[in-house]
Amino acid sequence: MTSSNPSKVALVTGGGTGIGRASAMALQAVGFHVVITGRRQEALDETLSLGKGKGPDMLAIVADVSQGAAV
Repeated sequence: MTSSNPSKVALVTGGGTGIGRASAMALQAVGFHVVITGRRQEALDETLSLGKGKGPDMLAIVADVSQGAAV
């Protein structure tokens, strides 16, 4: 992910579905580069697809943030 304004980066946990996805999409819509995390690659991929071409870059990382070793 490249950024011309690195101060506008957001990390959204649970970005594959529900409130996390909605938050990621809203942040992207107002100009943030968004990093989403979640436990399921397929859900994250769907969010990436929904955001493609609608704003700055979005990056997905599979991780269960409730597990310290995954973070």
